[in-house]
Amino acid sequence: MTPLATTASGSGSAAGDTLTRDALAVLQPGFDGTTAPDWVRRRLGEGLASIALFGRNVVTEEQVTGLTAQLRAERDDLLIAIDEESGDVTRLDVRTGSAFPGNHALGAVDDPDLTRAVSRELGRRLAACGVTFDWAPSADVNANPDNPVIGVRSFGAGTDLVARHTAAWVEGLQSTGVAACTKHFPGHGDTNVDSHHAVPRIDVDADTLYERELPPFRAAIAAGTRAVMSAHILVPALDPDRPGTLSPRILTDLLRGELGYQGLIVTDGMEMRAISGTYGLEHGVVLAITAGADAICVGGGLCDEGTVLKLRDALVAAVRSGELPEERLADAAARVRALAAWTAQARGAAAGTPADPEIGLVAARRAIHVTRTGAAAPQGTPVFVAQLEPARNIAVGDQTPWGVAAELERLLPGTESASFTGDNAAQAALAAAGGRRIVAVVRDEHRHDWMRTALDTLLAARPDTVVVEMGLPQAAPRGALHIATYGAARVCGAAAAEAVVAG
Repeated sequence: MTPLATTASGSGSAAGDTLTRDALAVLQPGFDGTTAPDWVRRRLGEGLASIALFGRNVVTEEQVTGLTAQLRAERDDLLIAIDEESGDVTRLDVRTGSAFPGNHALGAVDDPDLTRAVSRELGRRLAACGVTFDWAPSADVNANPDNPVIGVRSFGAGTDLVARHTAAWVEGLQSTGVAACTKHFPGHGDTNVDSHHAVPRIDVDADTLYERELPPFRAAIAAGTRAVMSAHILVPALDPDRPGTLSPRILTDLLRGELGYQGLIVTDGMEMRAISGTYGLEHGVVLAITAGADAICVGGGLCDEGTVLKLRDALVAAVRSGELPEERLADAAARVRALAAWTAQARGAAAGTPADPEIGLVAARRAIHVTRTGAAAPQGTPVFVAQLEPARNIAVGDQTPWGVAAELERLLPGTESASFTGDNAAQAALAAAGGRRIVAVVRDEHRHDWMRTALDTLLAARPDTVVVEMGLPQAAPRGALHIATYGAARVCGAAAAEAVVAG
């Protein structure tokens, strides 16, 4: 048997070299920094076919364009992926907040043509930056309003609504030559655990799953989605033993067999604790490819050469031990290369796409829902913005600003703001506001007892308080003015600030 180190260096047998190239080809790793590291360039020459970008790799669009050009100089058909859902989960606009509203706002408008136009403009921007693969859209039906990780990332709680907007989003994005990746199969919407931390479990019967969770994925497949992302969730009605990412019943029998899907299957981040904390990262990667996954997303939190080499060697060892059939690894690598070839051929599609830079704000304005307790009362004087700040989930991250303060400071000069959290949030906000009118900005009020209590106190002391809900608008509207944005993107904040001023 040829030692792994010899094979990896390129001096092993032709068969061994093919095996290591296939093992590298199925990995989609991230890296640190805003320029291409030497180790990434080396591994591209050895078979690595995909790279993933995260917020830590992004400063400006011009910088991303330069970065992708560096990478593509090593391999012209390189798949360059990004986790750009828009809305709350943004990487391209990680430092400013997204220029596009997220899925829930688009679902609230319920105009598939608008959804298609938004994703088309996003695709145009991604393509201009050299990005060819987007881990979006979320096709999850948000059946559980207390879901800690999906929420406004979903188009809504209705299966038909989610299905039609998922299809429109896929069509718009892929018209620019950027591959869509519909997620999180077989559906992450009815969970109450974040798979970044543990294994979520969905205990519903198979009929419910087929009727509620699967139609959006069927719609995405019909729309031609080039990729589907698996979920690290346990669905006993489908497989009582393995989470979706590691389940042959879910990936091979259901997705490939029953749904007839023939494109790329990529895993959700394998460093997430649902997999790495339960099965171990290296063993989990082997199990995922064996189950039917074609590409391994890793790099949200692990982004070093050592991790890539460990995973490559684990896959090679699994083939040699007989745990992973060699033809399964070869098939997975072939699917990755096929998608890379499609994106290379489609790269010019965005050149013919007219720019529509205002479509995000147009969509955010259409999504705004205002509830008034009296007649409209335009606001012309400075206000105090009290942002009630919940803990953010890992998918959203803590880099991206949100709220209405920046835009209100522009529209109403002299406006001030501060963030508050915890049991003393209301008292601190009242003291900081002084005599100014308060604009209380919340995110998922229904999920946070302290936030609900803080609003109770603020409204009792200051009934003229404006409430802006930038999460899931499940709580009953209250305040002199209640504004629901259906998401916390920068453009949602801008639209909400306009509504505050209009009264």
